[in-house]
Amino acid sequence: MDLKSNEPFWLLKNGLLASYPSLKSNEECDVLIVGGGITGSLIAHQMIEDGYSTILIDKRELCNGSTSATTSMLQYEIDVPLYELIEKIGEKGAILSYKACSDAIDRIEKLSKLTKSNAGFKRKKSLYFASKKKDLQWLKKEYQARKQNGFEVQWLEAEQVLEQFEYDNTYGGILSKQGASIDAFQFAHELCIHNVKKGLKIFDKTEMVKVKEHKGFNLVTVDSGFEIKAKKIIYCIGYESKNLLKENFVNLKSTYAVVSEIDKDKFKNISSTLVWNTDDPYLYMRTTDDGRLLIGGGDEDFYDAEKRDAILHKKEKEILKNLKKIKPDYHFYPDFVWAGTFGETKDGLPYISEHEKFKNSYFVLGFGGNGITFSVTGMKMASLFMKGKKHPLSRYFKFGR
Repeated sequence: MDLKSNEPFWLLKNGLLASYPSLKSNEECDVLIVGGGITGSLIAHQMIEDGYSTILIDKRELCNGSTSATTSMLQYEIDVPLYELIEKIGEKGAILSYKACSDAIDRIEKLSKLTKSNAGFKRKKSLYFASKKKDLQWLKKEYQARKQNGFEVQWLEAEQVLEQFEYDNTYGGILSKQGASIDAFQFAHELCIHNVKKGLKIFDKTEMVKVKEHKGFNLVTVDSGFEIKAKKIIYCIGYESKNLLKENFVNLKSTYAVVSEIDKDKFKNISSTLVWNTDDPYLYMRTTDDGRLLIGGGDEDFYDAEKRDAILHKKEKEILKNLKKIKPDYHFYPDFVWAGTFGETKDGLPYISEHEKFKNSYFVLGFGGNGITFSVTGMKMASLFMKGKKHPLSRYFKFGR
């Protein structure tokens, strides 16, 4: 499955940050991680930190799947609003899920400092504004739900949005204190480089083709014919899990993004704020660490990579038309346009869990707009799995829920 179009901004911006060999011998380890994107790199860090001998494999070059196409907006807000999630899964699970995403942003900051990262982690506020008058009622309900449960939020009337951010044609919105952005492609590479020095083995261009289950271990055969004997397998394969798991647990979507240089004088406070709205699909904006403006949206059902990429130009115009609604006098000159694929679940939550059909195995599948923060939560959950323990969120993130 092709998870991105041919020219994702992060891959072009960073180039080849590191290269690794393909597997050319039989290996043995405590933990085999399948998938070398941002999720795999985070889980590998946790496994090395916990003292397990760890191997990571990826069928592509490292981070060249969906991680190279991510917009890397780090938010505690889940695609399903808090008040609605409470209705779906109960107050305890909903609040725990939101707080886990909030805590994940703090953890990413600590990891950035630990690895002396150059991936541009930056703390930001998050503005979630109503694009239609009819959205005001439920958005104010969402504001109250967050405020009552301890999240630092402020309600802004339309006039305040205009004054603070200079966005026209809004109907007010929620300003959250907790948020951040990062270059996830570079950060994932940095985590891998950091952990290779501590014993992590990485083999890219190495595809898993067969798994034979035994008591206490699995024997994995890769495309070169060599084998890896692993006590546990942790699958960090994101949207490609659809190829491995046959049940209908996630809907694949295509999303589109454009990047350009920015006239900062025309965007008040944009470098310190993540911006998104109540449209469906929603428009979102952030600045990059090299001073560009990234705008995304236009999500639709994913059918295949060829059809997705064929409408790049159409989606570019659609995104910029939506930008014109709030910045009517601004002319945006796109430098990069690309598409990526993401997964949407019925409750906006990830699947981080064991699966009854896969022995000695665990899945960390962060879906939706919170893929990265969910994966950080997955670090602790995977750590507990290795010890035979459960996390408070296990029941909410499990398969078959």
